[in-house]
Amino acid sequence: MTSHSESKIDCSKVYVKQSSFSNVETGEFDGSFAAVAIKEGDLIEKGVMRRLPEGFDGNTCPYIFTWSTERPNKTWGMGSGCAPFYNTCKEGTANTRMVRFFDEDRFEIYATRDIEADEEMLHTYISLKWRTCFQELNDIVHADDSEHKSEA
Repeated sequence: MTSHSESKIDCSKVYVKQSSFSNVETGEFDGSFAAVAIKEGDLIEKGVMRRLPEGFDGNTCPYIFTWSTERPNKTWGMGSGCAPFYNTCKEGTANTRMVRFFDEDRFEIYATRDIEADEEMLHTYISLKWRTCFQELNDIVHADDSEHKSEA
């Protein structure tokens, strides 16, 4: 199925199911997976971001996006499509990257390498290292990282 050429949202190459990282220890959670084989550089998904009301504290909610380059961040967004289900990983190991168009409240997700059909797709959260709600996740992702241990 292809999306309409004027659609602001297209996640037709992606589906969501239980994450391959989900287990008894972590609990059950979902992930985004490639519905088809995707080539390096291809657009995987595009979507829109809805800004949350001023005063919303995204440091306490892992299901929303950091939606500015300002630090400390005060702008948070709710993403469309399958984007909220992409799990994270260390910088440099992700098979996707998200391009954010803050001024247009939209995003595009591209493949950083060839991705096989049914492979889980990951990107590095831009706020992984500083958002309070990601502290435990950041520790897990960087558990074997000597630089992270010296920061703690």
